[in-house]
Amino acid sequence: MTIKINKERAEHINAITLLTEAAFQHEEHSSHTEQFIVNSLRDSGQLTVSLVAIDGESVVGHVAVSPVAISSGDTEWYGLGPISVSPERQGQGIGSQMMKAALEEIQRLGAAGCVVLGNPAYYGRFGFKAHPGLILPGVPQEYFQAISFGNKVPCGDVKFHEAFDATE
Repeated sequence: MTIKINKERAEHINAITLLTEAAFQHEEHSSHTEQFIVNSLRDSGQLTVSLVAIDGESVVGHVAVSPVAISSGDTEWYGLGPISVSPERQGQGIGSQMMKAALEEIQRLGAAGCVVLGNPAYYGRFGFKAHPGLILPGVPQEYFQAISFGNKVPCGDVKFHEAFDATE
């Protein structure tokens, strides 16, 4: 298996939509709207990073990164997600490769840090951890995690772009 991580191109968009839908289809803690979120982020110009994992000619993974707003006024913070891997390819390290590539890309772009909503055991492997002063309203603290690329994690409420409300 030789996976290549590339920036999204126009010819990948349909495959990303289908892949994202399939990846979250049986997820218990999912709104099952992740494919709509990715498309809405793209349509609104908020998809800062969109990387695909390619195996041969097939898109087998995708990760999206978009800006977030923090009530403290801190800037250059981003939210990672959704991240999707084709169901039959999960557990093969593709998600980890995409995570590392996405974090490297936003650092290259000058990001101060990144937040993610998800399983602490998984995202902790990449340096994410819960910070008591950084809050995503309505979400249990342990599932909302951040990684700072400097020496500071801001305090305040985090708001993802309205594209995260997309339902179609």
